[in-house]
Amino acid sequence: MNKLKSLLVAAFLLVSVASFAQTGTVKVGYTNANYIISQLPESRQIESDLKAHSSQLEKELQNKYKSYQEKVEAYKKGAPTMTDVVRADREKELTTLQASIEEFQRNADASLQKKEQAALEPVMNKIQKSIDKVAKENGYTHIFTAEALLYGPEDGNTFTELVLKDLGVTPAPKGATGTPAASAAPAAKPSVSSSTPAKKKK
Repeated sequence: MNKLKSLLVAAFLLVSVASFAQTGTVKVGYTNANYIISQLPESRQIESDLKAHSSQLEKELQNKYKSYQEKVEAYKKGAPTMTDVVRADREKELTTLQASIEEFQRNADASLQKKEQAALEPVMNKIQKSIDKVAKENGYTHIFTAEALLYGPEDGNTFTELVLKDLGVTPAPKGATGTPAASAAPAAKPSVSSSTPAKKKK
């Protein structure tokens, strides 16, 4: 589920120019969107739902692959006594099954990403509104994502604390933070790319 991490970084690379236009001064802050998400109660439910969805997809994928392997073994055992017509038919069947497995894996990945996007969108909107509000209330002219920041003012990271406070969240003690829903890869993500037998040559 790391696919959306870059999207999160892009989504929270923010620039506010209202205060700058009025005062001509610059006040820069930065924040870590993934960290904020990890502190929200919603993140635990999102992560749980995504893992359940991923597990369901993997179970179906394993069933398909098991059936494929059984047919491969049957083909190997019977190939020496098969007629050319039967052998060609079995090889065609195996090729079709392998293509079906690969298509299911692609669809499973897309389904998982779509579900993740749908789950994170309201959370990201909530954080975005809070960032806008806190930036205006505290006179920040520019807010950047910490993931892309190479150098910045020492007090810039206090902006994250202000956002969490605005969201009514008390940060977990260091070392006890949860895993961000947007960057936690499920333990059972469907994958058969490294174990699918090669197609039989006629």
